[in-house]
Amino acid sequence: MPLLALAYFGFISLGLPDGLLGVAWPSMAADYRVPLDALGFLTVAAMIGYFASSVAAGFAIGRVGVGWLLAISTALASLALTGYMSVPVMALAVGCALVLAIGSGAIDSGLNAYAATAFGPRHMNWLHAFFGLGVAIGPLIMTGVLEAGLTWRWGYGIVAIFQVCLAAAFALTVRLWARDKPTEEGPRHAPSAHTLRIPAVWLGIGAFICYVAIEAVAGLWAYTVLTQGRDVSPRTAGLVVSAYWGALFAGRVIFGWVSERISSHRVLLGALLGMAVGAALISLPAPAWVAAAGLVVLGFFAAPVFPLLILTTADRVGAAHADRAIGLQVGSSSVGAALVPAAVGVLLNRAGFGWLGPVLLALSVLLVGLYLLASRRRDHGLAS
Repeated sequence: MPLLALAYFGFISLGLPDGLLGVAWPSMAADYRVPLDALGFLTVAAMIGYFASSVAAGFAIGRVGVGWLLAISTALASLALTGYMSVPVMALAVGCALVLAIGSGAIDSGLNAYAATAFGPRHMNWLHAFFGLGVAIGPLIMTGVLEAGLTWRWGYGIVAIFQVCLAAAFALTVRLWARDKPTEEGPRHAPSAHTLRIPAVWLGIGAFICYVAIEAVAGLWAYTVLTQGRDVSPRTAGLVVSAYWGALFAGRVIFGWVSERISSHRVLLGALLGMAVGAALISLPAPAWVAAAGLVVLGFFAAPVFPLLILTTADRVGAAHADRAIGLQVGSSSVGAALVPAAVGVLLNRAGFGWLGPVLLALSVLLVGLYLLASRRRDHGLAS
């Protein structure tokens, strides 16, 4: 039970920095005297650090154990967040983003690897829900800091304190993680070359890139678009962004129960179509409240997509290829979290904030297509 509680807090800690950045970035850009599309430097650094760390964590677990990996990685993340409080220039902030991603990637991999065999599918779904809770809390923290007349740096300082406490908790429970570590028994793996020849694997990689891009683009740019493109007050825009992430959390809790009663594939397809509806609402040339409602709809229906895409991977590619395919999908999702939001930032800065909705709609339609193609390739995936 203590480890389960710590795992939930660990997923909250993964989401907090993501929620901070979307609200803080306009103030950060002004302090650093850089254009808004300079956000791409932070997201690319985060992509590189996250991908490298996620891959390396699998080897580190065998050497230092899950407990020490989590403790060290969380301490590293707290160090990076503390760095945001003091660095005076954009170049050093990029370094902080890299270090934060290295810590976060290892935390993500370590917790998922342990939870996959120790906590069961329901808790796996809800752990990802608590990531959404963390991202929802982030904008509230940063909005409260800014509303109080404090600099955005205090928002990162508050989260850094939380991370320090969590790192200490992981360090104090190192023996429990080792004692309860599950055996490494599992299904036989097919050769890597065979896995890479399955079309559904590559379609799945594309789907993960696309999904994470939608989630990140909406979360990072909605505040800026609402305040600078729709004349929404900073306080209201911060609450809307928080509601978007809150809908992601609530949706994962609700769909966790729904998917036990209805086929996961039906829930997944319905959620993908719901995302497209939310993106369409954001695209409409309507009052700002319609776009705000669209963000909440998008967040709610996006909720079960990531966990259910993970859970149904074996159905698309076969059990012998599932573990490797999941690793490729999760690793490639960092591309969607970094490169696509950076490119969208350039587009919005040069072509206008009205492009946010159409971009999200195009990505949502593409995601539906990739999922349907991957599902049709299921028979090919099972024939290993």
